[in-house]
Amino acid sequence: MMQKQLKVLICDDSALIRKKLKNILELCKCKEIEEAENGEEAVQKASSFLPDLIFMDIVMPGKDGIEALEEIKKEQPNIKVVMASSAGTQSHLKKALDKGAYDFIQKPITLEAVTSIIEKIIKGEKEDPTHV
Repeated sequence: MMQKQLKVLICDDSALIRKKLKNILELCKCKEIEEAENGEEAVQKASSFLPDLIFMDIVMPGKDGIEALEEIKKEQPNIKVVMASSAGTQSHLKKALDKGAYDFIQKPITLEAVTSIIEKIIKGEKEDPTHV
């Protein structure tokens, strides 16, 4: 189904959500998956792990997902960041998209939602003439 193996960073303060998302990503054949439990850790891991894709929770203690998104995009504009949010954070989503988020995903996260984002990224990379 999917040829390119993506390196993915999951950032969520809930261990349960990280585990569920990791299981979904493994089904999608993502080869390397790292986890971060807050925005601070996500920024550090993004610069050392260099993922293709980050699933970032918006609401987290300390540095939230939007602050982390801004820092990551400043250092590595090519990383695709998908914001994850529970209902009721629509205003955050608009802000995240304005700051460079690639897409967003509604919680609870489903296999279908993750698969469609990953397929979109892989197709997008194929269509991009600079990726040869």
